Amino acid sequence: MNEADQRKTLLLVDDAPANLQVATSILKDIYKIRVATNGAKALALVKDAPPPDLVLLDVMMPGMDGYEVCTRLKADPETRDIPVIFLTGQTEIEDETRGFEVGAVDYIHKPFSPAVVKARVQTHLVLRGIREQLALQLLTIQKELETARKIQMSILPSSIPQLAGLDIAARYIPMTSVAGDFYDFILVDEKHLGILVADVSGHGMPAALIASMLKIALGAEMAHADDPAQVLLGLNQTLCGKFQHHFVTAAYLFVDMLKGTLTYAGAGHPPLLLWGQSSQGVRDVEENGLFLGKFPWATYTSRELPLNAGDWCLLYTDGIPETTNPAAVEFGADRFKHVLETDESTSADQFADRLLEELSRWSARGPAEDLDDDITIVAIHAKK
Repeated sequence: MNEADQRKTLLLVDDAPANLQVATSILKDIYKIRVATNGAKALALVKDAPPPDLVLLDVMMPGMDGYEVCTRLKADPETRDIPVIFLTGQTEIEDETRGFEVGAVDYIHKPFSPAVVKARVQTHLVLRGIREQLALQLLTIQKELETARKIQMSILPSSIPQLAGLDIAARYIPMTSVAGDFYDFILVDEKHLGILVADVSGHGMPAALIASMLKIALGAEMAHADDPAQVLLGLNQTLCGKFQHHFVTAAYLFVDMLKGTLTYAGAGHPPLLLWGQSSQGVRDVEENGLFLGKFPWATYTSRELPLNAGDWCLLYTDGIPETTNPAAVEFGADRFKHVLETDESTSADQFADRLLEELSRWSARGPAEDLDDDITIVAIHAKK
């Protein structure tokens, strides 16, 4: 490709031949030039391939003036990204303001100064190139994030374990495309089940990568699935030294349907919530050690609790109590417990959906608006 073929293309639009001649003489040695003498012709020429890289547009033209031409260019998806510089003899602020309102990027005043014309055109062509480069980079990032989202979703459980007498539901709502929350199950047999819920500090890709490490780390704890303290100890030893600027909170619950017990351990995580037959109101169950990934010497302890028919328990991340409403007031622990105490759901799935509906009403966010934090819940109901 020779140098002439690489030159940018400009569209000059002016009803005065003298103005076109002057502008052309200034720019023809640097750019390819197309010429239109009215608005209608300009709108036709701008569609010719290849489209112009920039439009120099006279404001005052008979029939369709420059404001109308610019408005139409900006309303068309095929031409809205082409920068428009107005050519004008007017100097009133109101006129320039109107031009910017319809989408122009700059003004060049008549009579033309060759140095000013060249500088303004070059500046806006460079800016357009930068915008296009940024748009391509953003598209690449978005594609990478979508790939990361699919990979992350693939490491989450594809189904909920089925245990006789136990009803389980899980919900996972990332704040952005990828999240730092994680949950998984260790199904020992038809009567024994381990459940992990974890939350990596921070957001975005780094948190998501650490969350993905938990999948492998938890799998290595299969032999200790019935010992929550040992599971958390093993996870901590695996994660320590792998990252510097993050940490992980986690809660692990082991359900023994033969004994009718829950065994629970936490690592800097919000407490297990228990209500139903074995509790008056909603009960906080805290058995917290240090969060994971920072302290190799950390130790953890477990707590055993009865599980009776009709009991409910909930593992969750702090995105629930920390969700704010439009007045920046958090949902909070008390409101959270009140929702649980007054809920009349008959299944874990129904309960999970109702809790998220209540949270959505509180936050008053639209479908496209980001949450304050990732949200994960695992709800367990011992059937009557």
